[in-house]
Amino acid sequence: MKILVTGGAGFIGSAVVRLAVARGHQVVNLDALTYAACLDNVAAVADSPLYAFEQVDIRDRAALDTVFTRHRPDVVMHLAAESHVDRSIDGPGDFIETNITGTYQMLEAARKYWAEAGRPEGFRFHHISTDEVYGSLPADPSVMFTEETGYDPRSPYSASKAASDHLVRAWGETYGLPVVLTNCSNNYGPYHFPEKLIPVVILNALAGKPLPIYGDGSNVRDWLYVEDHADALLLVVAKGRVGRSYNIGGENERSNLELVETLCAILDEKRPREDGGSYKDQITFVTDRPGHDARYAIDPSRIRDELGWRPSVTVEEGLARTVQWYLDNEAWWQALQNRDGVGQRLGVKA
Repeated sequence: MKILVTGGAGFIGSAVVRLAVARGHQVVNLDALTYAACLDNVAAVADSPLYAFEQVDIRDRAALDTVFTRHRPDVVMHLAAESHVDRSIDGPGDFIETNITGTYQMLEAARKYWAEAGRPEGFRFHHISTDEVYGSLPADPSVMFTEETGYDPRSPYSASKAASDHLVRAWGETYGLPVVLTNCSNNYGPYHFPEKLIPVVILNALAGKPLPIYGDGSNVRDWLYVEDHADALLLVVAKGRVGRSYNIGGENERSNLELVETLCAILDEKRPREDGGSYKDQITFVTDRPGHDARYAIDPSRIRDELGWRPSVTVEEGLARTVQWYLDNEAWWQALQNRDGVGQRLGVKA
């Protein structure tokens, strides 16, 4: 396939780009290169004849039309988005503009291209979203998000993603655009931008700084290794049923405190503190985020039963790989330390 990937210089998008090229697909990486993007994320494939890059903002309709005309993709994988909940609390406008208006412009550009190409049967517009659109779950482990769970977003970020999901479904129903949707649990792994929980913990630990945990650390997330996610996304865009949505989870629920303690244990083994102490001693509890969802957990039955996909990486294995990657790639994360907001506590406005 020739795949147009939006947000391909970001964390999840770059994993999709790297895997798609490795599997022999042609990839057009469309990215505006905002603060969380980094072309080093795709350096491994940048010289491949299968790879092309276009620096374009998804809100720029004229530029999108040019990209579609120039590259004529077989499918679109739309990952470009503002995604940090804390930043959405401080500045929701960017999330409305990128996640809602940008998705609208992508849909319209794709619809025009698809129609002018004679509505090719194999064309797909794959919209990648989040489980946060479903809101918060109770502690009962038998209760999980399914594709039929009602939307109940609680943050400006999740509300903007919920709106974009609705737009994609509407373009499928109203205009017949062949769409598929996926909603994923929390991703982690190599190239994770250093403002999210796992890289913050790793890098603060190495720097001897406090390891901040919101509230009492009881909030639960389902953790999905990013390379597993990329594998699932490529499967859905190729074989997913038109108009269908698929929840993608890691089947790895952990509380934030459990997660951080696991990271500390891995770091104690891989990079012991000079004073002989444990990185757990650096854990500190901070004021909780406004509207912090208690628990996310995905029931992945549909993608397992219909497409045969399951995650291959346990959270313990994935965290060990992730810690090792950060230890081995200091130049990558050091170059990002001075970007806007990195290392600062965001999202405390109420």
